[in-house]
Amino acid sequence: MTEHILIGFAGIAVLGFAAQWLAWRFRFPSVLLLLLFGFVVGPVTGFLNPDELLGDLLFPAVSVSVAIILFEGGLGLKIEELREVGRAVRNLITVGVLITWLLSAAAAYLILGMDLALALLFGGILVVTGPTVIIPLLRYIRPTGRVGQITKWEGIVNDPIGAVLAVLVFQAILAGSVQEGASQAVGGLVKTILIGGLIGIPLALLMALLLRRHWVPGFLQNGTLLTTVVAAFVVSNFLQPESGLLTVTVMGIILANQKGVTIRHIVEFKENLRVLLISGLFIILTARLQLAQLAHLNWRSVAFLIILIVLIRPATVLVSTIKSRLNWSEKLFLAWMAPRGIVAAAVTSIFALELAEKAGYAQAEYMVPEMFLIIAGTVTIYSLTAARVGCWLGVAQPNPQGALIVGAHPWARAIARALYQEGIRVLLVDTNRANIRAARLDGLPTSYASILSEYMENEIDIGGLGRLLALTPNDEVNSLAAIHFIDTFDRTEVYQLAPRQVDRKRKETVATPLHGRILFAPDATYAHLAERFEAGAIIKKTDLTEKFTFNHFQKLYGERAVPLFFIDELGNLTILTPDNPVTPRRRQTLVTLVNPTEEISSPE
Repeated sequence: MTEHILIGFAGIAVLGFAAQWLAWRFRFPSVLLLLLFGFVVGPVTGFLNPDELLGDLLFPAVSVSVAIILFEGGLGLKIEELREVGRAVRNLITVGVLITWLLSAAAAYLILGMDLALALLFGGILVVTGPTVIIPLLRYIRPTGRVGQITKWEGIVNDPIGAVLAVLVFQAILAGSVQEGASQAVGGLVKTILIGGLIGIPLALLMALLLRRHWVPGFLQNGTLLTTVVAAFVVSNFLQPESGLLTVTVMGIILANQKGVTIRHIVEFKENLRVLLISGLFIILTARLQLAQLAHLNWRSVAFLIILIVLIRPATVLVSTIKSRLNWSEKLFLAWMAPRGIVAAAVTSIFALELAEKAGYAQAEYMVPEMFLIIAGTVTIYSLTAARVGCWLGVAQPNPQGALIVGAHPWARAIARALYQEGIRVLLVDTNRANIRAARLDGLPTSYASILSEYMENEIDIGGLGRLLALTPNDEVNSLAAIHFIDTFDRTEVYQLAPRQVDRKRKETVATPLHGRILFAPDATYAHLAERFEAGAIIKKTDLTEKFTFNHFQKLYGERAVPLFFIDELGNLTILTPDNPVTPRRRQTLVTLVNPTEEISSPE
């Protein structure tokens, strides 16, 4: 029995990791692969039975996991973002919620043939979108400007709102009479708001105080905060069902926006935890499906899904964005982004079971397959099309090739100019006004700022930028910049010049874990490259063909040529590094540092 449980847990972990890695490797939406893997190991093969594996712990474990994911999502919400998108966000989580609820309930009543009470409950659950699907999709789609902020805020804030709405409708159903149900719903709503604020805000401020005063040692900070989040969630739910989701979301938002202490290390820990939890949750809840349940699905189910996507969501966005600053491209993208996720699945499963047992609603069990069709359908459709729609509308760049370049000195400008001329976006950042002025005269996009400033985090539009190149003469600044932008560009896409080599057993050299990937070559330090440029070296672009290959180039320029980048025929930029040597191929443009006087032979 023990071995069976261990195999089950190991299988969930391995499948979750495999789905995430394959999605990263082949640039595919991870949520879609997680659903596929869960379906295969669950209803298709019967390898995984979550109810048997976890028993009564299944739904409590799911609830706590969702709470942690929502708290992590709250840590990513900055109040400053609302200055520009506040009206749209406010309308989407108020008017938009009401429209989605009523239209979804009407469609469930008319098309799916649900009882009116069940239709209202089902519509309430469909209000949620949630960070379990929104955040992975946003990471894949990479929307630019305002639409990414709006989608993130709506997805995270709507989760507790939708869950609370569903609970209130559920309690009203159990109440029996309309008057008593309405009274319970209003009272429940007030209690939820009060509990979320009275528990979430003080606990967040308390944690900030503990961190600021260093009353919790560094090795206990993540554990302390995680314990506090779980405790706040449980206490809130004890006082009012599902109010815990609002409490932990409020905690995350308050912590993210206080200025007294940095929470960067906490955010990184929670992001890693979120990936593991999302992977496991999708596989577990999809594996719970039974083929017999799926037999209930028919053309009405498909029609409901289509109406949800092409009618209800666009109507919600259209009404919610009236008099907003959004243009039509942004509105259309928002209208094509409303996947449902784990919260919808978990809440539906719980309420379906309780309604069938407590209230005698035989139809309640059919909500589960309907909801999973909606989850699978919306995730599949939005995952496969949202990136293309965003690119077509000009509001997303799923695979940005641009480079944020730290330093605008002469040879950094030469590198930026070579990339810019190939159609790759660059942004040079420097605190030297003369360098910035020279870069602007060259026609290069610039920003006069410190790369480590709060301005860079909040004000710079990184749309189209997919990597960081730290090219300053200060190794420590380069390392700090790389570390600072790991969360923005991913650890694999932050680069810096090789640190200088010093005597005394390199006591002054930056430690390996504290810098980005080394650019170009192990000896390509700032001093070495500056010396080469001062001696007359230039940036050269060479189109490789069948007649002139990389081998020909090496024979022509010798070993002193330093390959920097190559750009393929699709415009994809590859940065050459010592840890991942790649040989350029034909039909690629090679960008190198060469001494033009050192041509040693002609190509054969």
